Amino acid sequence: MSASAITATTRTRAWQGRPGLLIVGALGLSAAIYLLPMLVLVRWAFTDPKTGTTLAQFAKVLAEDAYHTAFVTTFRTAAITTIVCAALGYPLAYLMATTGPRARMLLAAAVMIPFWTSVLARSLAWVILLGRKGLVNTWLVDLGVLDQPLPMLFNSLGVQIGMAHVLLPFMVLPCWAVLMRMDRALPIAARSLGASPARAFAEVVLPLSLPGLLAGCVLVFIMAVGFYITPALLGGDRDITIAGLIEMVVRDLLDWPFGAALSLTLLCIVGAIFASGAWLVGAERLIGQGGHS
Repeated sequence: MSASAITATTRTRAWQGRPGLLIVGALGLSAAIYLLPMLVLVRWAFTDPKTGTTLAQFAKVLAEDAYHTAFVTTFRTAAITTIVCAALGYPLAYLMATTGPRARMLLAAAVMIPFWTSVLARSLAWVILLGRKGLVNTWLVDLGVLDQPLPMLFNSLGVQIGMAHVLLPFMVLPCWAVLMRMDRALPIAARSLGASPARAFAEVVLPLSLPGLLAGCVLVFIMAVGFYITPALLGGDRDITIAGLIEMVVRDLLDWPFGAALSLTLLCIVGAIFASGAWLVGAERLIGQGGHS
């Protein structure tokens, strides 16, 4: 064995003999990336340049109806997006798990290819498609389905379409992973025992794949709550979300403490929702680790 190989082996064994160093390094990196910015955010939210420590920022959040409306709009949009992604993504994931290898490869490519394009470009594409003179309205009018173009842009409908398109892969991939690990003999056995296809799916496939569906819902909901680009491009004046409101407060008003208070409030609400879901269904099932192979 050469001297360089011996040196590399010695270094590897040194690291293996000191696992605490790896843990300390991981904790230090996590603290620098996550904990330190969070502490700065908390300090800004509870500090006023003139009066020092204060709760005035949070009192302002609670007092103004405009902020309440933004929170309601944010969570309503996230909930609808999650439902739409689940309704579209789970059947697609089931088809990917049960079809042949060639069709599965094509479907997987169709799901993964959008990741190669930025969210901004995909959102701008919907501006072209959904406009009053866009491709969708033009086709519908030319086919005689509509007498006049539908308002599908700069409103809630446009936001839902754009967000569902961007976040759909995050629903499909967890569901597909769980469905691919499921024993395919189980639904066949249920059919052989007299169960109809619908009953075999409802009582065998769906319960076993529920962890993947829950994980996908958690991913899509949390990402939708913090989405900014798509609602800003496709939404109207009545579709301002908390992310857009924070951007306006920080960029236009230069009110960093209040922006931090809005961010911290949003974080606490999302954390409370996630904790409630973990308490109701179990943390393992909520993050997709409760499946059966």
